[in-house]
Amino acid sequence: MPLTSESPYKRPNWLFSGHLETIYPALFRKVEIQKPVRERIETPDGDFLDLDWFRSGNPRLAIISHGLEGNSSRPYMLGMAREFVQKGFDVLTWNFRGCSEEMNRKAIFYHSGATYDLHTVVSHAQAGYPELCLVGFSLGGNLTLKYLGEQQSTNPRIKKGVAISVPLDLAKSCEKISTRENTIYSKRFLNTLKEKVLLKSRLFPKELSTKPLRKIKTLREFDDVYTGPLHGFSDAAEYYEVNSSLQFLDRIEVPTLVLNAQNDPFLSDTCFPADLAKSLDQVHFEFPKHGGHVGFTGPYPEKSYYSERRAVEFITCDL
Repeated sequence: MPLTSESPYKRPNWLFSGHLETIYPALFRKVEIQKPVRERIETPDGDFLDLDWFRSGNPRLAIISHGLEGNSSRPYMLGMAREFVQKGFDVLTWNFRGCSEEMNRKAIFYHSGATYDLHTVVSHAQAGYPELCLVGFSLGGNLTLKYLGEQQSTNPRIKKGVAISVPLDLAKSCEKISTRENTIYSKRFLNTLKEKVLLKSRLFPKELSTKPLRKIKTLREFDDVYTGPLHGFSDAAEYYEVNSSLQFLDRIEVPTLVLNAQNDPFLSDTCFPADLAKSLDQVHFEFPKHGGHVGFTGPYPEKSYYSERRAVEFITCDL
């Protein structure tokens, strides 16, 4: 049964709530790492993706995907990249459409199930690497798990995967982040998403009307009006149903770790499927009591975090 009953993670005493564990590293963490080499690649539909490479000629490559409204330069991305570099990996961090310094060319953005873009990245990056591993945070974790469930059997180079703070059930997690106690997070996400719609509507006025924006008060309403229909789904409900990684876990064929903190303010109860773990051979679950959302701060905040050490440990160990 691949379920860790007792996680060794212990949070620092001064981070005494899931909210503090979430907010502190996002606002105050600084990660020292070499400057990556930026590469822009074309997508099959005429758009582009910006990739950041940390190369030193190693035979193993870690591909890391960020979360909602994140990018390749967020501290959690750089911290994970540094840990893999120090352990003998080349690393590729990448930006979803519209998340680098320049707005993407197409009317569509990115979304929780856009595995076609992750596939483009993997297909481009894998040359010269006999071994690949995939790591994803939050939305990027959902994307990673869905991709592994869809594609792994067709790409034997992919050896392992790790998903951290991942909303396995998109609908329930959207409800959770929209509760009153999480207003600070949901408003922040909603404001940046609305800003992107305003910017992109100037290029695609027919596809993106700004009239509904004033009435949209929740992330689900945003997904109902924009994310779902813009990416081919009838509404938010269909978008969540089709793309939730929970339904792809039993199709994953390589060892994969899901690391979700029980006090994560973004995750619903359905993101801790302990019973499902009994029936899965390849997906390993670890549910520490603490950690927050994309937190897992260590005793020395300037050094590596537990999630980073745990990811590298899982990727490099023989199961």
